[in-house]
Amino acid sequence: MSYYQLYYHIVFRTKDSMHAITEEYEKQFYAYVLGFLTNKECKLLRIGGMPDHVHMLVSIPPSIAISDCVREIKIASHKFLREHVDKFPLFYGWAKSYCVLTCSQSSKDAVFNYIKNQKEHHRKTSFRDELLAFFREYEVDEEKVKFFLKD
Repeated sequence: MSYYQLYYHIVFRTKDSMHAITEEYEKQFYAYVLGFLTNKECKLLRIGGMPDHVHMLVSIPPSIAISDCVREIKIASHKFLREHVDKFPLFYGWAKSYCVLTCSQSSKDAVFNYIKNQKEHHRKTSFRDELLAFFREYEVDEEKVKFFLKD
C-alpha cells in the first residue's frame, strides 16, 4: 500500500455566475458531491460556497488526474442539479474554467476554515477580489482572473 498526502483547494463557478445554488438546498448538493467523491476514493474534507461558486478541500489519490476529477465532479453535479430543477431552477451549467490550488499539511486547517466561513467572507469580499488574492498568493498572472470569470 502506498502513502500519499495530496490536498487540493478546488474552486469552480456557475455559468455566467448565475446565483443558482440556494442556501435552502445547498446541503443536499454538498451531500451529493461528498458521496460522489467518496465513491471515487477521494476524501472531501470541506465543501462550501456561495450561490454562484463552490470551494472544496479534497484529498485525491495520485492515481486520479486532478483534471479528470474536476471534470467528473462538474459533469456528475451538473446532472444532479438538473435532475433537481425544482430546488435549483436557475442552474443551467458550470463555467468551463476552474481553479485548483495545492494545499500543504500546515495550511490545510486555514483552507478548511476559509471554506467553512465563505458566507461571512463574501460579505466583505467579492468573488473577483477573492480570486485576485488567491492568484497573487500563488504568483499566478492576474490576467487569468479575467479568463476565469469570462467563460
